[in-house]
Amino acid sequence: MASPRILLAGGGTGGHLYPALNLAAAFGQLAPEVECVFLGGRRGLEARVLPDAGYEFRLLPLQPLYRQRPWRNWRLFASVPAVLAGVRRAFRDFDPRLVVGTGGYVAGPALAGARLHRVPAAIQEQNAAPGLVTRLFAPAVDQIHLGYPEAEARLRFGGRTRLSALGNPVAPGPPIAPGPAVGSGPPVGSDPRGAPEPSRSPGPNGSPGPAPARFDWPAGRNLLVFGGSQGALGLNRAFLRDLEWAARDGSAWPDGVSVVWIAGPAHAAELAARASELPFSERVRVVSYIDDLGRQLDGVTLALCRSGAMSLAELCAAGRPAVLVPLPTSAGGHQLTNARALAGAGAAEVREEGRLEPGELWSLCRDILTDDGRLARMSGAAASRGRPDAALDIARDMLTLLDRGAA
Repeated sequence: MASPRILLAGGGTGGHLYPALNLAAAFGQLAPEVECVFLGGRRGLEARVLPDAGYEFRLLPLQPLYRQRPWRNWRLFASVPAVLAGVRRAFRDFDPRLVVGTGGYVAGPALAGARLHRVPAAIQEQNAAPGLVTRLFAPAVDQIHLGYPEAEARLRFGGRTRLSALGNPVAPGPPIAPGPAVGSGPPVGSDPRGAPEPSRSPGPNGSPGPAPARFDWPAGRNLLVFGGSQGALGLNRAFLRDLEWAARDGSAWPDGVSVVWIAGPAHAAELAARASELPFSERVRVVSYIDDLGRQLDGVTLALCRSGAMSLAELCAAGRPAVLVPLPTSAGGHQLTNARALAGAGAAEVREEGRLEPGELWSLCRDILTDDGRLARMSGAAASRGRPDAALDIARDMLTLLDRGAA
């Protein structure tokens, strides 16, 4: 008898793809007899990640939806016949007993296929402001798993839909590679061009994948600045401006505080050169990336970052507070909604990029880093929102739908 298959559909960005990969790893741990297969888009991150992830997959010729420039959507409509044909082939060849959508354009066709073929379906929604696919298909699926409980108020459900808020499925945390600590990414002054994008995906059948090399965090309290694996130009510019402001201001650098700045492969060389000219350059370490960052946040005291759902889930799972600068152009303003939800829980401070004053970010981070009581309160609030076992909890719940898929 063939192994029951679960079709996972999500992609476009890592924020939709990695939750699906983490759920697949959890399915493998809980039910090794289940086979996970993936549906993705040719234009998304999944086209680069899935070939090395160890799962069977199909890629569809999906086109993006242009909300601000609707005249460009002709490509989307022109691609519909090929996308529908690809979905039909995927259901014919894979014969899934469960469909799981984790967001992005590919999730919509997959969930529509589940409804057409009368296959049980579930959604894992990462953001406090649910995406378009989740809003459209919420009335038609069997389960919806929310990363933020605040998302429930923005959704309309079907009569048979079961809702839970178990958190976002972060990657399992295997031991970091033993041996001497090594730095990931180039140090200040080196050239990061050609640095590979880090691999964040777990291995098939629940295996955690290769253990990352341990990053050698500086001793003391560390401010981690990051905007994702490729960096965030707006955040990078704002933080550099603040460091240069601090140099002109002449204030003493706080004792025992260091900055680890993940600038991204495209920006690290320039920012490292600029940071090297500062009077406190020995306290600022610029790197292009840190491999598998979510599994080695033990050296971080405070994060200054964007507010993508999975980044925040990893920080909360590790009990790390944050100063959040949401991406202003995120779809539907979902990053700002995520940030405000975490701030409301006491785990973060929020500053909007377009309203920043020179020195504001550094002054806020410095004040938090040097206030033991404030750090403790924010860390406790972050840990209270952390769900390190969310992937297993969600997968366990979704597996109950397999019996219906066999009917």
